[in-house]
Amino acid sequence: MMSRWKFAAGLVILPLLLAGCSDNTGTSQPTTTDIKPPSETGVLKVATRNGSTTYYVDRHENPVGPEHALISAYAESRGWQVEWTMLDSTSDVLAELESGNTHLAAAGLTHLASRDERFVRGPAHTEITEQLVCHRDARPMPRKPEDIPGTDIVVTAGASYVETLNKLNEQHSGIVFEEDADRTTEVILSDVAKRDVGCTVADSNIVQVMRRHFPHLEVAMTLTQGRNLGWYMPKASEDLASDAHEWMNSVEGDEAIGLMENRYYAYIGDFDFVDLRALNRRIEDRLPDFIDQFREAEAKTGMPADLLAALAYQESHWDPAAKSPTGVRGIMMLTRRTAESLGVTNRLDPAAAIDGGARYLADRHRRLPETIPEPDRTFLALASYNIGRGHLLDARELARNLNKNPDSWQDMTEVLPLKADKRYYPSTRYGYARGYEPVHYVQRIRNYRDVIRSAFE
Repeated sequence: MMSRWKFAAGLVILPLLLAGCSDNTGTSQPTTTDIKPPSETGVLKVATRNGSTTYYVDRHENPVGPEHALISAYAESRGWQVEWTMLDSTSDVLAELESGNTHLAAAGLTHLASRDERFVRGPAHTEITEQLVCHRDARPMPRKPEDIPGTDIVVTAGASYVETLNKLNEQHSGIVFEEDADRTTEVILSDVAKRDVGCTVADSNIVQVMRRHFPHLEVAMTLTQGRNLGWYMPKASEDLASDAHEWMNSVEGDEAIGLMENRYYAYIGDFDFVDLRALNRRIEDRLPDFIDQFREAEAKTGMPADLLAALAYQESHWDPAAKSPTGVRGIMMLTRRTAESLGVTNRLDPAAAIDGGARYLADRHRRLPETIPEPDRTFLALASYNIGRGHLLDARELARNLNKNPDSWQDMTEVLPLKADKRYYPSTRYGYARGYEPVHYVQRIRNYRDVIRSAFE
């Protein structure tokens, strides 16, 4: 049964309901209602669904997600408010769009010819492929289409994946699969990781995100060439579609896409299976011993507890007795000098170390200009925690000299490594530094935080 909630942008919604970004490919005829355009009402009505690649609510009860970011930027550029309609599935989103009660569907929808027959195609924003995903221990692993017959495959009912598998079956007969009307793509992926399902098909961006939480997921093969995810409008919405295309193809639209990609996808690299499996095990075995201390540190400093936990994992894997060859020690790997400046007398005391590390990060964050937007300011603070404030200031000055934005983490990922380049570091105040390290340091913390976050919710 379809359920629906309507709310204005910025209001609290229900917690995250995992959902895939597949497309229903039905052919029912559209209907229209007398809905006034947003240019008249100042309100853009958008249909979406919960999912890590679409729209969800973070631990601070703020709406976030790739589609939320793009729609918000578009609406702001036009001076419109956004009224979100949250639906259970892609099929429900498309049905809502077809009813004529909404202006736009932004739900990770694949642009398909079958979709174009029912709706007006809006602008595209993300390129994906469809991938066959299995448990990494599955044997034999299907590595080419002719290996698929006999493989246990479950996909979300009505998804674009159904069309893909049917076309493959025309070339390689014997491909059989089950359509599940109750489980979304992300839920089915979690079931593959638990070995309750053999394999499934999913969009590459969903797989990318889900593998952070389920390291046993493995891409057996890519089934399609690049496809676009984008928006759709009801029939007779050509004016709105044209305006959305114009915005998405503008400099402002390009910047919005870049910010979205940087925040949600760009930092996700290849996963070390062993490391990620160890992280999930330590979330169960070690994190409970320190989770209250991370929360107490957040209450004192304002630094998010899950961020502090991710930082501590990067530093020590939550080992209170950790020690490096350079003499840094403890769960937050504080130097003796830093510990003394913070009043931490025993770096091996996890409560004192977490408190000190949180205050040190908060200080790094406070010393940065308030004009730097989040999350860039937090990423720069983490870089300062790793490389030192002096080297970060050097890199920010280099950025200015190179016509880069020192307030942009994306730009700074290009500039920081220059602190190890003899063409640049001799001209800096603090000289040589392994500037590539904070780039990877922040990337890993961001990945760890995504996995750890659920323990704090």
